[in-house]
Amino acid sequence: MARRKGRDITGIVLLDKPLDWSSNKALQRVRRIFDARKAGHTGSLDPKATGLLPVCLGRATKITRFLLDADKTYHVVARLGEITPTADTESEVAETRSLEGIDAQAIEAAVAGFVGEVDQVPPMHSAVKQGGRPLYELARQGREVERKARRVTFHSIEVLGREGADLELRVHSSKGAYIRTLVQELGEALGCGAHVVGLRRTGLAPFEDPEMITIERLEALREEGQAALDGVILSPDRALVDFPAVSLDADSAHYLKNGQPVFVPRAPVEGWVRVYGGDDLFLGMGEVLDDGRVAPRRLMA
Repeated sequence: MARRKGRDITGIVLLDKPLDWSSNKALQRVRRIFDARKAGHTGSLDPKATGLLPVCLGRATKITRFLLDADKTYHVVARLGEITPTADTESEVAETRSLEGIDAQAIEAAVAGFVGEVDQVPPMHSAVKQGGRPLYELARQGREVERKARRVTFHSIEVLGREGADLELRVHSSKGAYIRTLVQELGEALGCGAHVVGLRRTGLAPFEDPEMITIERLEALREEGQAALDGVILSPDRALVDFPAVSLDADSAHYLKNGQPVFVPRAPVEGWVRVYGGDDLFLGMGEVLDDGRVAPRRLMA
């Protein structure tokens, strides 16, 4: 089997995904720009959404699982009084309703009803699979199937302002939350209907409102040279700061890198830990065993 060509580089790029690009298209473009042997992203962002898409290069793909469960923050523009089948601009407006009586007090009261744990039914125009097929494929065939509700959490929903029919929101949610569904249900709660006309992901824990880089900027840096391009790559442990850290001496680091659990003084009693060797070199993620030893799980080396 031929080995995949490309550079063996490791790290994270905080990409500002363009509008109307699939997450996979953006991922493949970043991989080609860096000539990376391997790359992966941390959960799809809808084509109609822009913003933060962390792209993991090389051995950093081993930590994508930790970001898949992360909370997310969005800047949302919802258009009140208009309903579309897809709850966004991907389809034409199917129904319009009056905005009479929809004032700031009514909006704040309706928004408050969605903060906390709620049950959401995934929209038909989503990547959730049923019978091995994404729901959006069935939707494009004009089919609608029964979907199971899933429990998600909206930690906060902040009303940023309103201009005419357009309502701006800042939404901080758990994984698995559908912003289109939230806006659709918010519109129904108000009685006027609504759909998403603007969606931008601004945060994915632990990256909150980070500086992102565009495809155009990455291509410009590539023209400047490899050193300039690689300067935007973050160390994988930047994505793992919410996990406790342990440091190993040279002998323990040697055994851990060879697949053996090691005892670590003052280590946490359970869970995942960031593991560092000499010179604060990030070795990867370990897991505390029942006997207190730290076992290697997702090593960078």
